Amino acid sequence: MVMGLPSAPALPDDLQARLAAARLAPSGIATHARHRDADGGPRYVNRLALEASPYLLAHAHNPVNWYPWGDEAFEDARRLGRSVFLSIGYSTCHWCHVMEEESFEDEDIAAQLNASYIAIKVDREERPDVDALYMHAAERLTGSGGWPLSVWLTPDRQPFFAGTYFPPRAGVRGAQVGFSDILTSLLRFQREQPDRLNQSAQALTEAVRTQVDAASSAPGDKRGSRGPKLAWIQAAVEQCARAFDHRFGGLRVTQKFPSQVPIRLLLRQAQRTGDKDTLHMAVRTLQAMATGGIYDHVAGGFHRYATDEEWLVPHFEKMLYDNALLIPAYAEAWQVTKQDHFMRIVRETCDELLTTFAAPGGGFFSATDADSEGEEGKFYVWSETEIRTALGPGETAELFLRHYGVTADGNFEGRNILFEPAIDEDGVRKLTEARARLADVRGERIRPFRDDKILAAWNGLAISAFATAGWVSNQPRYLDAARAAATFVVERMRDPHTGHLVRSFRDGRLGTLGFLVDHATVAAGLLDLFEYSGEPRWFDEAVRLCEETERLFADTEHGAWFASSKQHERLLAREKPSYDGAEPSGASVAMLNAARLAILTDEQRWRDIAERALAFYAPLLEQRPITMTAALLAVDFMAGPTREIAIALPSPDTGAPLLQGLRDTFCPRRVLVVGDPTSSAWRDLQTKIPYLADKAAVQGRATAYVCEHGRCQLPTDDGALLRAQLA
Repeated sequence: MVMGLPSAPALPDDLQARLAAARLAPSGIATHARHRDADGGPRYVNRLALEASPYLLAHAHNPVNWYPWGDEAFEDARRLGRSVFLSIGYSTCHWCHVMEEESFEDEDIAAQLNASYIAIKVDREERPDVDALYMHAAERLTGSGGWPLSVWLTPDRQPFFAGTYFPPRAGVRGAQVGFSDILTSLLRFQREQPDRLNQSAQALTEAVRTQVDAASSAPGDKRGSRGPKLAWIQAAVEQCARAFDHRFGGLRVTQKFPSQVPIRLLLRQAQRTGDKDTLHMAVRTLQAMATGGIYDHVAGGFHRYATDEEWLVPHFEKMLYDNALLIPAYAEAWQVTKQDHFMRIVRETCDELLTTFAAPGGGFFSATDADSEGEEGKFYVWSETEIRTALGPGETAELFLRHYGVTADGNFEGRNILFEPAIDEDGVRKLTEARARLADVRGERIRPFRDDKILAAWNGLAISAFATAGWVSNQPRYLDAARAAATFVVERMRDPHTGHLVRSFRDGRLGTLGFLVDHATVAAGLLDLFEYSGEPRWFDEAVRLCEETERLFADTEHGAWFASSKQHERLLAREKPSYDGAEPSGASVAMLNAARLAILTDEQRWRDIAERALAFYAPLLEQRPITMTAALLAVDFMAGPTREIAIALPSPDTGAPLLQGLRDTFCPRRVLVVGDPTSSAWRDLQTKIPYLADKAAVQGRATAYVCEHGRCQLPTDDGALLRAQLA
């Protein structure tokens, strides 16, 4: 038997038996359980112990009678006549941890919840559809959103009250009203004015539904068939310029996220227009992030965001998607500028992902926490004494302290976040062994929690990142990592009954059907892997996923795609993505995928798909282009001119100068096929990619072909001439 949860009804016998077994079977997830038995084990266990999500498992020993999202919770709410408290967060969310410790581990507050509400916990990374829908409600009620997201619902899943983090009680953190007070007030509201509560819920639900449906069925701009407009890109660049922080890079805001500046779009526009100010915004931001404390100068990789304007003090969690998005940005910046430190950042960030995020069987884990041993950043910060002890007496320690801004007083709560006051690649090279020594010392510390679920969309970004890094840096091991992740996703992250891509994988358990962002982002990664490896398998898998995307998500009436498929749970509304945030929206990626396939295959259907999506989003891109900067990458590609490049390699060990000429060159508006023109694989590709016809290795030498709309320049085996053709 398991210990009864405070003020909660007794659980059915079969559920108690399953929870008892789960309590005794370690999940591998550290919990914040405050309440322990005499044997040291957790006193309480709830339904979340049966879930796979690390975020949900971390709450499995709260005294709260948590349910996972699903029909059981809402049926119990209806049967008992209760409202639902919905809490949405993710495993590396600092304020989610705080609210858990303050409220969900508090037995009195848990008793309030258990006696009067049905409590549901959702991992937003597993259910982005649920998160997005109820975030709309919170934003409509409060004007803002964030995590933890706290929403109160009727048994019919209609929201009537929402907020984010709440202190446990009035007076804590200066709050006039605490979470416990809200629970009491809303319970009174439900009992004394049920009709008014239901009216409020219906009104808010209708407002959210109207907002989502209106955006999803907007007629679009039928003039979009006239093609993409470069003015949209210029308007987004000008908006960035007005908010740009010329001193520290990024935007002039107090908290700086890498995603706030569309680096890759700026690089493309700078190349197209020759505008040095546009290039400066991209380069300065990349330099500032790479030298700031947001970058991990010991092991590589980026923390999630900086809490100050100088990029010095990070919020210390590391997210797979951030790092996967930054790798191609730095690789492209290296192609443009040839600044050595940009290539170093590419290599170090890849190496950190391989060390910390790579799953043993392929694929990449999701994130690492900001906290360890109950302190934010403890794993990453240093005292001057610790560094001197690690490096020993002598000039190396003194050079390290100067190079990374280390002082006796520190720059973060008496300790030091390493940063570089200036770009000094020679100094970095001299300190290579010292950094390795500190990495060994740091490895003896208690590491932050790692969220070890594997998400399809984030792995799609990682496949793109490693394929790009492997190509640009000419490092086969990065391409190998991209292959391993791609193999894992396409072979192990598919529903065994339907064959469809799933959203998540952990400990052998598959999550829900993948969303638009999963299908589109994995397909993009496979296209990148195909182009940089020359292996036809990945082209076939990418086309398969893009076709699956059309079957499951396409809005054939209005154009573009829904975020969820017809096979997903029907929520209060079905929306289309209209914003590129910390990660690109599925719609933006799907549009670029279709545009790339249109060039590769020369099939009109892909051109039509891309143009219909462009027409749908044209009004938004006209009015607020900064909200969909990843979609503007598709606009830039579709505006052309787009090159069709074929590299005919008679054998893998030929053509090094030619390939290096291509690796060195920033050529974003192109498709690429590399392979042996005498092979059966190449002949098979010729039936799918028409521009490969008649492409051969001239006189047995590696030969490059650069074409536009089927019109080709002279074939060449000279890397310098290839660069000139691509210029």
